[in-house]
Amino acid sequence: QVQLVESGGGLVQAGGSLRLSCAASGRTFSAGWFRQAPGKEREFVAALNWGGSSTKYADFVKGRFTISRDNAKNTVYLQMNSLKPEDTAVYYCAAKGRLAVTLYVTAAEYDYWGPGTQVTVSS
Repeated sequence: QVQLVESGGGLVQAGGSLRLSCAASGRTFSAGWFRQAPGKEREFVAALNWGGSSTKYADFVKGRFTISRDNAKNTVYLQMNSLKPEDTAVYYCAAKGRLAVTLYVTAAEYDYWGPGTQVTVSS
């Protein structure tokens, strides 16, 4: 069983930046970031494959967020720029435990989840 732990969340003003990290206790393959705001369902943010060569983003973060990974460190990152108040949510990282070509946007497709990190963007 692989454990995931997110870090890097916090309070930032609108227009600011944060970099989230997701450290895994073991090897993972495709990875993704999701978020959940109060009273809303968890939604897909970004995903990338094991090699880091293929990515997918939700429309509302395209051009602002970048997902990347360092497999030597078993860590996935989410660089968030030009943050908006509507980006306020708990951000979760997720990972697949087996190799797959597809980049998954559905939470149910992922095998491992972190506990989440709060991101709050003030106006």
